[in-house]
Amino acid sequence: MANYPFSDSSVESFFDAVQEQMDQIFRSAGLPATLRTMPRGRFPPVNIGVSDDATMVVSFVPGIEPDALKVSMEKGLLTISGTRKTPPFPENGRYYARERAEGDFTRVIELPADVDPDNVEARYVDGCLLISIKKKESSKPRLIAIQ
Repeated sequence: MANYPFSDSSVESFFDAVQEQMDQIFRSAGLPATLRTMPRGRFPPVNIGVSDDATMVVSFVPGIEPDALKVSMEKGLLTISGTRKTPPFPENGRYYARERAEGDFTRVIELPADVDPDNVEARYVDGCLLISIKKKESSKPRLIAIQ
C-alpha cells in the first residue's frame, strides 16, 4: 500500500464530508443528490431521439416483466405505466438499505407533433422498452423536383 500522510479512515471521512456538501448543494438547487435519486414521477428514465423517419423512446425498466408494462398514446402524449415489484425477502431478514422503490408508476412523455399515432411499435429487450413512433408521411423530408 502507498504511504499517504493520512489514514484510510481520514480519507473516507473526507470523501463522506465532500459527498454531504455536494448533496446539500444539489438539494438546495432542487436537483437529485445522487445518480440513483430521481424526482418522484420520473421513473422510468428515458432516452428520446429523432430521425428523418421516426421518434424513438428507450425506457429503462430492468427487472420488470414485459406483461407488467402498458404503453398508450393519445393526443401526442406517450404514456408508459406499470408495476415494479421487489423480489421476496427472506422471512427472517430485514432491510438495512433500500434503493429500489416499488409500486405502480406512470411516465407521460410529450412527443413531437409530426408523429403518427397509428404507426407505433414497442418491444422489450434486455430490460429496455424500445418504442418507435413513425413520422407522418406528410412531415418527412422529401426532394422536390424543379420544373
